[in-house]
Amino acid sequence: MTKKDPGKTTTDEECKSECSSCATATTCSSAKGAPAGLPPKANVDVRHVIMVLSGKGGVGKSTVSVNLAYALSNHGFKVGLLDLDMHGPNIPKMLGIEDHKLAMMGEKIEPVHVTGMLSVISMAFLLPDTNTPIIWRGPMKMAAIQQFLTEVNWGNLDYLVVDLPPGTGDEALTIAQLSPNLSGAVIVTTPQDVATLDARKSVKFIQKLEIPVLGIIENMSGMVCPHCGEEIDLFGKGGGKKIAEEFNIPFLGSIPLDIEMRKAGDEGRPFIIRRGESPTWASVDKVMETLIKVVEG
Repeated sequence: MTKKDPGKTTTDEECKSECSSCATATTCSSAKGAPAGLPPKANVDVRHVIMVLSGKGGVGKSTVSVNLAYALSNHGFKVGLLDLDMHGPNIPKMLGIEDHKLAMMGEKIEPVHVTGMLSVISMAFLLPDTNTPIIWRGPMKMAAIQQFLTEVNWGNLDYLVVDLPPGTGDEALTIAQLSPNLSGAVIVTTPQDVATLDARKSVKFIQKLEIPVLGIIENMSGMVCPHCGEEIDLFGKGGGKKIAEEFNIPFLGSIPLDIEMRKAGDEGRPFIIRRGESPTWASVDKVMETLIKVVEG
């Protein structure tokens, strides 16, 4: 058995200079100066990059990303929405733009413009049809992410909202390494233990990269009955707030499970633009307003 040098950390001893796959490479001075180090930050003119991620799938991460991007654009900010869930790109469907294709403008890829203030890039725009799967290993996904950042005509952005796949894999690590002006990450979870267990891993992942956790959003926090309007704790309640208190990070609020939210996604009309008296709309609006205040200070 080899005796450990007490003056070295485990990372020092086990480092193989494979920086592109290392979770701590973004904060490692050795990696930045080494020949095998990280690629340079992408040249994107953006004030704030916000990562939206979750520990597991099916918690409403893409719903949060779409509504956040729309809320920001409604405040007069120029917003880009980058769909990096390459194996399940749902953002175009949720915005009603799934039939669009990407075009070249000079030497740059032109994003799909939803409004004058909101532009979108997604792998879905490059597929021949909605049933075509992406069967890629990590390096191909990393190359595509770099292209989506550097070869797209984003223009001058106030915000770039990045919708990530579940977990703490290649996509999340790559965007953390390449993004300029990374303001932080939003963690989306549902209340039950099986979801919060994985959400904790996402928090620790972001903290390990020394990126600010902007806050926790608890989605599907109770269900609004479509018949009587009463709220049922279908998946429990309070799990997201418990994580926030445990890690001493902001709790951005709760959003109930509502059939109208599901309809909004299927119909391609973000729920945030359906202004009304719905308590769910008030919850969504409050969460987005709180997040904007956290980022804008």
